Amino acid sequence: MHELIAAVAGVGFVGRAHIEALRRLGVRVIGILESTPEQGRRAAQRLGVPRSYSGIQELLADDDVDVVHVCTPNGLHYGMSQAALAAGKHVVCEKPLAMNSDQARELVQMAEETERSVAAVNHNLRYYPLCQEARARVEAGDLGDVRIVHGEYLQDWLFLPTDWNWRVDPAQGGELRAVADIGTHWMDMITWITGQRITEVFADLTTFIRKRLKPAGGVETFAGASKGSQGVQEVGVNTEDYATILLALDGGARGALTVSQISAGRKNHFWWEINGSKASMSWDQECPNRLWMGYRERPNEDIIKDPALMQTASREFADYPGGHAEGYPDTFKQLHKDIYGYIAAGDFSLPPPFPTFEEGYRQMVLCETILRSTRDGRWVQVPNE
Repeated sequence: MHELIAAVAGVGFVGRAHIEALRRLGVRVIGILESTPEQGRRAAQRLGVPRSYSGIQELLADDDVDVVHVCTPNGLHYGMSQAALAAGKHVVCEKPLAMNSDQARELVQMAEETERSVAAVNHNLRYYPLCQEARARVEAGDLGDVRIVHGEYLQDWLFLPTDWNWRVDPAQGGELRAVADIGTHWMDMITWITGQRITEVFADLTTFIRKRLKPAGGVETFAGASKGSQGVQEVGVNTEDYATILLALDGGARGALTVSQISAGRKNHFWWEINGSKASMSWDQECPNRLWMGYRERPNEDIIKDPALMQTASREFADYPGGHAEGYPDTFKQLHKDIYGYIAAGDFSLPPPFPTFEEGYRQMVLCETILRSTRDGRWVQVPNE
């Protein structure tokens, strides 16, 4: 197979992470697409990318491009992914896959019908080495029967009324904000590690900051409060700052998740714990090279990332020896290594080892169920489609 070549649509915070990871793998990024041609030209020069496109159709008409990475605001994911599949490109789409489950279902069907294209969702956080280790240990029975799952994903980058981002606007980000943006990472992680599907939810969502100051120009993700002389407009907000969700899983486990984008001092606090009939296990993204194991009748353990000591199934996701930390940027590299390796192998009849559009669709169904639950104030069953 010829050398795989990528183009990236959207080069904000996460788009640049995609480009960096691809370059580390030796994948050529030949072009980028930004919101305007002028922004695209400037970004291409800054990032050392040879081409910038005037629009999605020009990108898709580039016969040199094999894989399109969709890293735009959420409202553009569906249309760009649909067009890329129709053009015969492989697609790696940021989550959420679409604005609603109907759109996501269409993309799944289209991906199934387009047998020569790979359709992946960028749930990169699965690819921390010790999260791979956690999954391997659950599968090996080290925890026994999984009983309880609980944790948090807390940030503070939208803590102030002057903090603004396109995610606050439901037209660009969707009806859910904190849940769709970071809660889906937690739910994807916990279901993937345990092998149990979330079947029922009871959700409490709240918007504490109901008015925000929107700047005349855009503000990049994690860029902080708007500064300078550009004008601002007070805008009403109804997407959630906070959520707590009770969970029931199909293997009998129960659990709870708290997410927030207004927790002062919490920059990227993604933490989970799993309690089983034999042992417990816990991990924190801000200390990603340590996995805690808890026991009743012997001392607890801190497992430090070391591929020489990891399970066979997980050690391939740790590229550096013990004592050499691996973190957030490495998760993109490991996910993209899985995706590009699968494309290069060329046998698409094999089950993909990475998260696909099907998993993106299930996350959309789960988000819509959470929204129904908070509106109705009751437990709601997640459709199993």
